[in-house]
Order: sequence, then structure tokens, then C-alpha cells
Amino acid sequence: MEDVAGWIAPAATMIAAMMTAANLGARVTGWGFVVFMIGSIAWSVVGLASGQNNLLATNVFLIFVNLIGAWRWLGKQRSYDDGGKSATEASRRSGYPTLFTATGIAGMPVASADGETIGKAVEALVTCESGNVSYVVIASSGVGGIGEELRAVDRAQIDFACDRMKLRRPRAWFESLPPLADGDWPAARAEMAASLAR
Repeated sequence: MEDVAGWIAPAATMIAAMMTAANLGARVTGWGFVVFMIGSIAWSVVGLASGQNNLLATNVFLIFVNLIGAWRWLGKQRSYDDGGKSATEASRRSGYPTLFTATGIAGMPVASADGETIGKAVEALVTCESGNVSYVVIASSGVGGIGEELRAVDRAQIDFACDRMKLRRPRAWFESLPPLADGDWPAARAEMAASLAR
């Protein structure tokens, strides 16, 4: 039993880590916590069989943490995602303007005016008073966040669709925008315009 648990524990832990790190939506993340729980149970068996009380105690605690994660991502967050998805789909069939969820902006592909994919949206910054999008931060280049460049694009230069964004300008214009420094994004459109004038 200890030998089987000794193989299941690291395999489940590695698979679960990939599932949660990939951020592929509430369901995948929730199932990642379930797989983490299987790994924690297997580690607990290893700890119990080998007399490693510290390993046992740690993984009994992690079973509890993983239960909360599974409940959160397969229960609450999944219901939020399903609600947003149903509203989006219903709006496509209705006579009302088509909707998409604000949380769906992050990760949305972005194309240039000529249709060439240039990156993905990272975040949309919204003006508190009006609730309107001020600008969108777009990541280009790089893989998995390594080597990527972030640029802020004014809302007036973006057309939104339900599953993508399209810039009103060509790729060369986008690449002429100054890359953002880590953790130092513009406060407003005026600050973006000033950086372009430099």
C-alpha cells in the first residue's frame, strides 16, 4: 500500500499543480484541487506507514485546504462562471446588445486592424465614476509571461467582440507604444498621451 501511495502522491501533486497553474477556468481549477486532495491522501498514507508524523500532519491539513479549494472552484466560482456564460449566450440570441463578462477580458485574444493576432488582454482599467473602460493592457510576445511586453491601449482604439478584441490600428502602431514597466501602469488617458509624446 505504501509503495502504491508513494507513486500516486507525487504524480497527483504534479498533475494538480499544472491544472491549477494553467488557469483554464473554474472547472479545471476545481478539479485540480480534487487531484491535489488525492495527492494529500496518498502523502498521508506514506507518512502514516513510514512513521513521518510531520508529513502526515501537513497533508491532513492540506486535505482540509483542498476541500475548501474544490468547494470554492467547483461550487461558487463555477456558478458565477455559468451565470456569466448563460447571460452572454442569451444576449447573442436576443434583440439586446450582446454582452460579455468583464472577467472574460483577461486572456481575450487581441488582433490588429488587419486581423493579425498580436497578443492577449491582461486587464481592463475602468473609470470609477462612469464605469467605462479607460484603457486595456495587452501582453505581446513571450510565452507564459516570460519575455512578454505589456502596452496600454486607449479604449477608443479598441473594438470589443464577445470572444476577442480588435485594434483600430495596425501592428506597427501597437508596437510603437511604450512598453509598461512592471507594476507601473498609467493613471489615466492623459498620462498615456504624455508618454506617447515623449
